[in-house]
Amino acid sequence: MAEKTASSDQQQLHVFFFPFMSPGHQIPMLDMARLFAKRGIKTTIVTTPCNLSRFQSIIDRDRQCVNVEIDLHILKFPSDTVGLPHNCENLDSLPSRLMSNSFSRAVMMLQPQSDDLVRQHQPDAIISDLNIPWTAQIAEKYSIPRIVFHGTSCFSLCVTDSVSKYKPYEGVSNDWMPFLVPGLPDRIHITMSQMPGRFFRNLGLQEFFMQFVEAERNTYGVVANTFYEIEPKYIEHYKKIIGKKIWAVGPVSLCNEKDMDMAERGNKASIDKDQCLTWLDSKEPNSVIYVCFGGLCAFAESQLVEIGLGLEAANYSFIWVIRDGFGDGLAVEDLEDRVKGRGLIIRGWAPQLLILNHPAVGGFISHCGWNSVLEAVSSGVPMITWPLFGEQFYNATFVAKQLGIGFGIGVYTGLKWGEEEQAGALVKRYRVAAVVSRLMGDRGSVKEMRERASRLRQMARSAMNEDGSSNGNLDLLIEDLSTLKKERLAKGDEVS
Repeated sequence: MAEKTASSDQQQLHVFFFPFMSPGHQIPMLDMARLFAKRGIKTTIVTTPCNLSRFQSIIDRDRQCVNVEIDLHILKFPSDTVGLPHNCENLDSLPSRLMSNSFSRAVMMLQPQSDDLVRQHQPDAIISDLNIPWTAQIAEKYSIPRIVFHGTSCFSLCVTDSVSKYKPYEGVSNDWMPFLVPGLPDRIHITMSQMPGRFFRNLGLQEFFMQFVEAERNTYGVVANTFYEIEPKYIEHYKKIIGKKIWAVGPVSLCNEKDMDMAERGNKASIDKDQCLTWLDSKEPNSVIYVCFGGLCAFAESQLVEIGLGLEAANYSFIWVIRDGFGDGLAVEDLEDRVKGRGLIIRGWAPQLLILNHPAVGGFISHCGWNSVLEAVSSGVPMITWPLFGEQFYNATFVAKQLGIGFGIGVYTGLKWGEEEQAGALVKRYRVAAVVSRLMGDRGSVKEMRERASRLRQMARSAMNEDGSSNGNLDLLIEDLSTLKKERLAKGDEVS
């Protein structure tokens, strides 16, 4: 490859990415950064040592491609300063949810290091997670545009905005009484027990959250991991709400086309890729139910017992992912013996994309984090929704009511962070068995769900194709940032 000249370096767009250190935020932003790099944009990912170890191999493979330039800058995460264990650099590695406030303080302390990096490298734009509000101050200081990434659906953002703006819960007599959320394109009902703020009240994060609102005022626009065809009314509605540009560029997970990239996305899988594929290859199409609740799920031991016994009773093939560090008191070995050949239990990190894309998988029990919803949509897999906290109840409503590709397991409130063990088993084994049997039985309305899921799969993939809506939006975003760069350079020339 020919060496670049100083002039070509000046013309090349350079974008800094600041992913938040939590699986559901970090994974899609890294995919997005890789999409930029594959378009010839100089891309810099700012992260910490332990987080880098999770995705280094994927980045190294990308760097072997011609014209792909991805730089990595490492920040020292001040775990010790705020009283966190050494190498605790991601929300999923916290020994207790009650330490979330300490983690947020550590994130805020990364600003000086990041300011130095931006000053030294002079990027043309910053794409930052919502949860890193100080990037707005840095962008303003160096007169570069900041694009914010929320990591959820525009539907959820619109519901959250309307609840905040109109306060429709005032006067509602109890936590479980549904109320209408005004100001939305559709009639959407929620309950107070499902509102995101409820799950974090005991963590002292209100001041941290308030800084997000202030940072958004100093933001050029929003980049979203969604696609126009899945929620056109809510993309347009959210655009009106914020009065800024929004670019829907997803599902970004579809940039992972190779089995190895799917297997290592987010972290190295706890099961060998070939072992997982061999097991799935032995199953009939649509015969396996996949059960996974994301990287931050924290169930009581009693709930894990009920899930395991429910899956056993349903008598369908299943893959069940138990988060690392949980279920240690669960007699998984006994269960594995009883369901040998029919059930595959993965302790730790699962290669979710690889699993969902396999034709043997016919259903997904999910917490309804937005990444999981999009990955199910992109794979054409219908869902059983089991939201746990945050905006997951809103996403579950979107899956069931707007998309029509799933139904709920029957939970009406989530788990407050740090109080999961006290909640016990909210869903009993008979309910787990019943919903699995309903989805996998393929009768009546489930056939229609499968047909809708199949159509959405095609829409998602079309959006990322060369002439697709998301592909075009990414082009428009890059073009917009390039124009802003030219304008800044021109002003600089005038001043000089």
